[in-house]
Amino acid sequence: MNQIPVTVLTGYLGAGKTTLLNRILTEEHGKKYAVVVNEFGEIGIDNDLVVNADEEVFEMNNGCICCTVRGDLIRILGGLMKRQGSFDGILIETTGLADPAPVAQTFFVDEDVRRRTWLDSIVTVVDARHVVRRLEDSHEALEQIAFADVILLNKTDLVPADELAQVETRIRSINATAVIHRTQRCEVGIDTVLGRRAFDLDRILAIEPDFLSEDDHEHDDAVKSVCLRTDRPLDGARLTEWLQRLLVERGQDFLRTKGILSFAGQDKQYVIQAVHMLMEGTFTKPWNPNENRESRLVFIGRNIDELELRQQFDACIA
Repeated sequence: MNQIPVTVLTGYLGAGKTTLLNRILTEEHGKKYAVVVNEFGEIGIDNDLVVNADEEVFEMNNGCICCTVRGDLIRILGGLMKRQGSFDGILIETTGLADPAPVAQTFFVDEDVRRRTWLDSIVTVVDARHVVRRLEDSHEALEQIAFADVILLNKTDLVPADELAQVETRIRSINATAVIHRTQRCEVGIDTVLGRRAFDLDRILAIEPDFLSEDDHEHDDAVKSVCLRTDRPLDGARLTEWLQRLLVERGQDFLRTKGILSFAGQDKQYVIQAVHMLMEGTFTKPWNPNENRESRLVFIGRNIDELELRQQFDACIA
């Protein structure tokens, strides 16, 4: 039986995983991929930020891919394997708070999945500007680098050359064997991340001898997700001014901010992306005339007051 190759895209919040995924999906390589997107939060946004994937995107929300939704992952993979031949591979984009070890475990401990798929590689996207700080306060960031077969050291344009060399040395101290590519906006040849046959179980067992039997892993329980939503149009100037002020004042608490917003007087969706206090926004595709123009704004971080954010968000309604 032909096995389906699976590539796991991981990396901490805001490193650029969805950017890499969209590059893969829009590249003219002649192949078709099924996509599994796992998000941390009550509702999804990343699914709508994935382009050109049509009905082949499968979304799992509300938890670590290795715990509450692991059964979902196995069921989705089971359904995809029954459609073998309709696509060339499976891409799994994990939440930025996922430890990749239990994700990889799935392809060895579930008999049907192991028989019909093979884990091609774990590709980790690293935010060059913030990774050193994340390694100090996040077990997941450390695990994502340790388990990587390929590392994209992304956002290199935001870091001076001497600091970048120190960052790469720090990564090498955790994972001496992964191939490292320095990138901006994940610009990299697709053949450098797909079809690598790079996952090495023996290397993983050397890192964690109990890898195939380990059921417990750490979570950063201090991190929470807040999602704000409204069907009413927003005042674009007021909304962006509020976000800029909020992130400048409290950017260290907000690990990741992202949103798809409907502004009064605009027919296009406005997409917000932020990591700590670095924020960018742009108008993207037009709203479909038949769809509900609902704005969704997600904050992921620590010390978040949901009621306060909701009141401030509501004050931006036009």
